[in-house]
Amino acid sequence: MNTDIYNHIKSVEQIQLQIPLVHPFRTSFGEQKSTQSIIIKIIDDAGNIGWGETCVSTDPGYCYETTETAFHIQSDFLIPKMQKFFNTGSEYSIYDLLQYWKPVRGHEFAKGGIEAALFSLKAEQEGVSLKEIYGGTKDKIPTGVSIGIQPSTNALISRIGHFLEIGYQRIKIKIEPGWDDEIIAKIRQVYGDIQLMVDANSAYSLSKTDTSVLIKLDEYKLMMIEQPLAYDDILDHRKLQSMLVTPICLDESIHNPRVARNALEFDCCKIINIKPGRVGGFYNAITIAKDAGAGKVWCGGMLENGIGRIHNLCLQSREEFSIPGDTSGSDRYFEQDIIEPHVKVDSDGTIKVPNGKGLGFDVLEDQISKCTTRSSKYNF
Repeated sequence: MNTDIYNHIKSVEQIQLQIPLVHPFRTSFGEQKSTQSIIIKIIDDAGNIGWGETCVSTDPGYCYETTETAFHIQSDFLIPKMQKFFNTGSEYSIYDLLQYWKPVRGHEFAKGGIEAALFSLKAEQEGVSLKEIYGGTKDKIPTGVSIGIQPSTNALISRIGHFLEIGYQRIKIKIEPGWDDEIIAKIRQVYGDIQLMVDANSAYSLSKTDTSVLIKLDEYKLMMIEQPLAYDDILDHRKLQSMLVTPICLDESIHNPRVARNALEFDCCKIINIKPGRVGGFYNAITIAKDAGAGKVWCGGMLENGIGRIHNLCLQSREEFSIPGDTSGSDRYFEQDIIEPHVKVDSDGTIKVPNGKGLGFDVLEDQISKCTTRSSKYNF
């Protein structure tokens, strides 16, 4: 994978946005009513612009990173190191920059947002699509939708019906103790053998009560059970996987290619949810996909706005991504996205992958300005 950057970097800008969601999104660790992502804008000396997104939350529910920590780590550590790296006069490589960042341990989302903007910039410099930069071949991808915990069973059934009618190929629902077995049974009763998976966001344990519930879920022939146990565990997941027919999918536990290889090699799971920000960016995401192979990975979502959504689309155009991901249409989350046209799900449950230069969409900088809560610019 060629990761060279050909022109000198002129400036890097962090732009924190607050964009309200059309519907609150509730999981086992809380409810989110808006996104607070950090947009990264990189300009080179030739005037090419690269765009990336650091999509984290204001609270450390999903992971320890938040918008506050990511902004801090980027502005006080990653970008200064980046300035020093790109001013050495040597050839510029995204991969070499990632090695240069290694003294900053963790903070994968903070790194991934900047790295995404650099890959977008590389596509602009080469005059090719981001899809080509990521090694994608597909012109459209199958897609699914993630539905948060609802106020009632009827409300959930109604939401599922709405998304099936639109054309989404796969349904994922959030579960937690008390909102699991009976809910899934009802879904199967109403909608039959639709592609269905569940996401526990670490809400269960290896207690006798919890394992009995999770084992019972085998009856419903789910595509997978995502992250049932602790966010920092893979060994207990190995024990649980040995009890289940249903594949376990790991999400929060996977932070880099090494952990992903270990999880699959030691049967801690059968599938990995790749969220590029969580694993440190798209270079690592592609490495995990290549190591795992087709049918063992899919691309999750972090309520990204249009910029992050396009990056995820282009990643999923690689052949390894055959399982429908969580890259929904823009209107699933936002009344007004920050790209044009909006990402749209076609009636067959697929989304077209942009083939135009760079992102292949127009970034609406006026709309970004309206949603900006703070920003910082760094000249190189």
